[in-house]
Amino acid sequence: MKALLLLSLTTFLCCTSPGHERSAKDFDVLILGATIHDGSGADPEVADIGIRGDRIAEIGELDGRSATRSIDARGLIACPGFIDLHNHGDNTAFQSAVRQNLSYLTQGCTTIVTGNCGGGVVDTKRYLDRLDKQGYGTNVCHLIPQGSLREVAMGGSFNRPPTVAELARMKQMVADGMRAGAFGISTGLIYTPGAYASTDELVALVKVAGEHGGIYASHIRDEGDELLLAVREAIAIGEAAGCPVHISHFKASKPPNWGKVKGSCQLVADARARGLMVTVDQYPYRASSTSLAALVIPTWAREGNNRALVARLEDPVVGKRIRAAVAKSLSQRGGADKILIARYAPRPEWNGSTLEAVAERVHQSPVDAVVAIQSEGGAAAVAFSMCDEDVEYVMRQPFVATASDGSSKVPGPSRPHPRSYGTFPRKIGVYALERGVVTLNQAIRSASGLPADILGLRDRGYVRKGFYADLVVFDPRRFRDRATFVDPHQYSVGAEWVFVNGTAAIAAGEPTGVLAGKALRSQ
Repeated sequence: MKALLLLSLTTFLCCTSPGHERSAKDFDVLILGATIHDGSGADPEVADIGIRGDRIAEIGELDGRSATRSIDARGLIACPGFIDLHNHGDNTAFQSAVRQNLSYLTQGCTTIVTGNCGGGVVDTKRYLDRLDKQGYGTNVCHLIPQGSLREVAMGGSFNRPPTVAELARMKQMVADGMRAGAFGISTGLIYTPGAYASTDELVALVKVAGEHGGIYASHIRDEGDELLLAVREAIAIGEAAGCPVHISHFKASKPPNWGKVKGSCQLVADARARGLMVTVDQYPYRASSTSLAALVIPTWAREGNNRALVARLEDPVVGKRIRAAVAKSLSQRGGADKILIARYAPRPEWNGSTLEAVAERVHQSPVDAVVAIQSEGGAAAVAFSMCDEDVEYVMRQPFVATASDGSSKVPGPSRPHPRSYGTFPRKIGVYALERGVVTLNQAIRSASGLPADILGLRDRGYVRKGFYADLVVFDPRRFRDRATFVDPHQYSVGAEWVFVNGTAAIAAGEPTGVLAGKALRSQ
């Protein structure tokens, strides 16, 4: 039986792989009787989908037409493949272990957007060309990362304005990246060196991206105490630059700020009512994840590299000031028990433990534990700093897309945020189908048609004739995330078929191993 299944699957892949000479049949793939959510948010309809090559050839009543492969999709949902607007996969894109991008394919993702939070690959052309050459499991769009670009242009991570020549170089690099196919520019304004850029500096760069049809995607300066000011700045930058604004992982961090999302959402709604193009994205969890340093150590102390930070920590005067700031940050976040160590290379046995537990284990205060960890290169961490009510409130807004803020993962000793394995099935399976926080129509649109519109993708994100056949067919009874904070390395289940550019990356619930993704370039 296994041999027959492998033979059937091999035949299917050969008949749907790019470059294969097709037979005289009407379609390469015929999906029959699916409940189709087309990505627009409209009510679904039961119909058939015919795939020819890498495109959707026909939609309608196609039973009786010939196909190399027919799929009985009665009782299943067919919709556009999901587009992850906020991904950090450029950090691992060329590692052989994750090239298939299975942690996202099993979520139904067919496209990811890299270069987020102002960090990542600066040379867009080289990056996209290399992706095309090596192959990748999903499609990839790229944003120009302002922080990394600033560091290259200024020769380091400096807390100062750029010179006239340095700013001119940055603007030229943005123009070059946009011409190479980038979809816009991103900032990470809590990270160094992006945090050291003034509003005027950012306007100058964003204006160049806007002139080339790009967007401005921002991890804003503050997601807690100064949330509303930070949202206003992002909108003002886009308005001054004449560029659409997209705010990343929308939230209100730290208990004293819970509830502020109502005000921040109103700012977005007001801007949209004025005719500005402003959107946001969100992952459906109450915990965030970034470096431990970015969570608790002030921006001014992180100028330069980690060696410079450690030197400041060791200085009797400056170190005392930093420690006081760390103690305050831990208190505002609800305590050291609200932070998990996700990845700490020197002591992998600490992965998955709270900062409080680590401190107790080494007989130190939480502040001293932070200093010790940073002195050994730092750690990735997960912070439980949001509330469920805010997550659900943001989720209901019509301008909110779904995005993971994760990256491609494979099982290992780290304990990363489960969003890299479960974001999209969690939004659809748990928040829509189980809890009814949003409708299924809206949940699917937030992951497909809306992000396609934000990026300006003209032939993806919807189930429409002539569009690329990026599709997911999932079982609504089973489509769920399995990754947890305790055990995050678990693939989602229930995606029966995932097509990337017309080729099955998941067939009958099993990964096929093909690398059918493309490096997408802005049009």
